[in-house]
Amino acid sequence: MSPSIRRLAEGITFFLLTCLFATIGYVIVGWNVMDAIYMVTITIFGVGYGEVHPIETPQLRLMTILLIVFGYGSAIYTGGGLVQMLMEGEINRALNNRRMTKGIEELRDHAIVCGFGRAGSILVKNLQAAGKPFVVIDQDDEKLTAAEQMHCLVLQGNATEDDVLLSAGVQHASVLATVLPDDAANVFITLTARVLNPEVEIIARAEHPATEKKLLRSGATHVVSPAVIGGRRMAQLITHPSREELLADPEKNEQLQHELSQIGLQIHEVAVSNLLAGHPVGDITSTVDHKFLIVAVQRQEGEVEVDPALDCMLEAGDALVVLARGEQPPQLTVKPKSSSEILYRGAKIAVSL
Repeated sequence: MSPSIRRLAEGITFFLLTCLFATIGYVIVGWNVMDAIYMVTITIFGVGYGEVHPIETPQLRLMTILLIVFGYGSAIYTGGGLVQMLMEGEINRALNNRRMTKGIEELRDHAIVCGFGRAGSILVKNLQAAGKPFVVIDQDDEKLTAAEQMHCLVLQGNATEDDVLLSAGVQHASVLATVLPDDAANVFITLTARVLNPEVEIIARAEHPATEKKLLRSGATHVVSPAVIGGRRMAQLITHPSREELLADPEKNEQLQHELSQIGLQIHEVAVSNLLAGHPVGDITSTVDHKFLIVAVQRQEGEVEVDPALDCMLEAGDALVVLARGEQPPQLTVKPKSSSEILYRGAKIAVSL
């Protein structure tokens, strides 16, 4: 509870208690309830009407004096709390609007994030880490407050409306990301943004796979489906646990896998067979002409050795994290030891290399 609201609540409570005790006091001295309430009312509000009954005894005069003092005091205290609350709200609103408007007008080549839910907050954190200027659009006061606490530039409004996107500087933005959980809203935002700025890059979220084509036809540059990404992530955890432990950051891992797949590369996990056990990493090769790179060694105990040295010895139960081309992991074996003959004092000697 803010100080102004707490002050207002305290003032109202004290004012009501003052009226209650004064009314009870007048009733105790023999007045009826209606006369007591009337006397309290005209006394506190200073109407100036005559007294209901003569105030002649010292007790009545003292009680009336206390009623005037505490009644006026509590009323002034309550009024001060109300004025403070109104002034704070208006001043803060004016300062926030001025700050947000001024900041947005100065942005160029920035990003616009439509929606500050779970996906939007993750996106904002990454934009902040990358130093990319951006503005957040949302209709929810609580979400905007949370965004402001993260020192974000925010704008309250419906991102499907032209005026809101123009206020966010869509005509000067380099990218717009609409990450609302509502596919229909994302489609409308995409259409509106594409009309207002044909050059802006639009990244749209799709909850349902069928929406992806609609978003692309509406002008989206890229479409991201959390369901698809989540399914791939779960599959990776099931089929490649050691690889996930090595690449612990989910976002970097997803980005790395996507970038590698664009050039035909894939990260595989290959168990160390009895054939490979007891040999160093430098002796490992493939059964066919299949180029590969050993990225890490997953020990049976759970330890991961990243970028292992050539003399790193392999043991049964270990696993190799291998980067190679194609969907299938390479078939690994041990390099055959070659032999050559040298002439030593007239005799041929076979030397194993």
